Amino acid sequence: MATTRTAHTTWEGNLQEGKGVVAMKSSGIGEFPVSWPSRAEQANGKTSPEELIAGAHSACFSMALSFGLSNAGTPPTKLETTADVTFQPGTGITGIHLTVVGTVPGLDEAGFAKAAEDAKANCPVSQALSGTTITLTASLG
Repeated sequence: MATTRTAHTTWEGNLQEGKGVVAMKSSGIGEFPVSWPSRAEQANGKTSPEELIAGAHSACFSMALSFGLSNAGTPPTKLETTADVTFQPGTGITGIHLTVVGTVPGLDEAGFAKAAEDAKANCPVSQALSGTTITLTASLG
């Protein structure tokens, strides 16, 4: 069964001095302020499209890795994933780096690294972002 999730942004003003609010409509988890300075400089308590992408990517990758490990008979006890999305004003998103540390009883580093690479390739968010360079560091904790 297909699902659709919805977010909505209201933006006021020009790019440099304007501001916006992103509302997570499907989940109702809240509204998050955005602005150009929070995107191109320091966050200052606001989010950015890149941070939202990072959240989506780290969650999707973790789910894909958990699925793959479980199907291989080595379900993880814990996966901690960070996604770093780099944005260069004037250029755009220049790369995404995933870092995962896993606790997976019965699996060695090589097996974990292979499973992580498979998850990176097969995660739906990775596939949606395939026009961007995605790198990965995977280790057991």
